[in-house]
Amino acid sequence: MPFWHVHRMVQNATFFSFHVGVSDRHRTAEHGEEAMDRRTEGVDHLIFGAPDLESGVEAVERRLGARPAGGGRHPQYGTRNALLALGAETYLEVMAPDPELAAPDRGRLFRLEELDGPRLVAWALRREDIGAAAARARDRGVELGPVREGSRQQPDGTSLTWRLTDPYATPAGGVVPFLIAWGKTPHPARDAPEGGPLTELRAEHPDPESVRAELDALDVGMRVEEGDRPRLVATIRTGRGLVDLR
Repeated sequence: MPFWHVHRMVQNATFFSFHVGVSDRHRTAEHGEEAMDRRTEGVDHLIFGAPDLESGVEAVERRLGARPAGGGRHPQYGTRNALLALGAETYLEVMAPDPELAAPDRGRLFRLEELDGPRLVAWALRREDIGAAAARARDRGVELGPVREGSRQQPDGTSLTWRLTDPYATPAGGVVPFLIAWGKTPHPARDAPEGGPLTELRAEHPDPESVRAELDALDVGMRVEEGDRPRLVATIRTGRGLVDLR
C-alpha cells in the first residue's frame, strides 16, 4: 500500500492533519511528543467495533499489548464498551452489543451484531462549538444530524454525559466522523489504561475524492486512498513499536 504523499491543503479553513509521513516521523523524533500531538489534534476517539466485548478487548490487547478496561453501558444504543487511552484527550473505544440490553428501535449502533470480527468502524471529531460546526457542515452539504445529549452508565453507577451529532449518521461508511463535545465533563481518556499515542489516522474508500470533499466540509485533512471498501487505519506507537489497527 502506498503510504506517503502530500496532503491537499484546504484554503480559508482550519486544517487538521492526521498523517505522520516518513519525513514527519523523523521530525517527530527530533521535536518530541508535542509535534505528534499537533498532528492528531481534534481526534477525540476511535470506535473499534466487535460482535462481543471480550473478543474486541482481546483483539486490541493482541495488537497493542495493552488491555482496554473500564467503560460502561449505553442503554440508548444497546451497547457497552471498554476504553484505552491513546493520548491525553484521545482514546480507543471498544464497543459491542450488550446482551442485557434490548436493541433500540433504530437497531444497535454501527450494526455491531452484524460484524464478522473486530475492526475500526467509526471515529469522533472533538468540536466544542458543536452546534456551529454541525451547521457549517450542513451548509457545505454534509448532514451529520441533530446535536443530542449522550450518556453512559459507569461501573460505579455514575453517569458520564456529552453532546454529539447523530452517530447513526455515518457518512462514507464511518470514514467521515461524527462530532462530539465534552463541555465540563472530564475526558474519558484520563481514567483509561494507557495504550500508546495515536500518530496517524488514515482511510480507504472506493470513492476517495468524494470522501475528501466531505472531510473538507468538516475542515478536516486526512489521507484517503482508494480501497475495496470503507476502512479506517490507525497507527499507534506502542512498546512494540508502531502498530496499525484496522
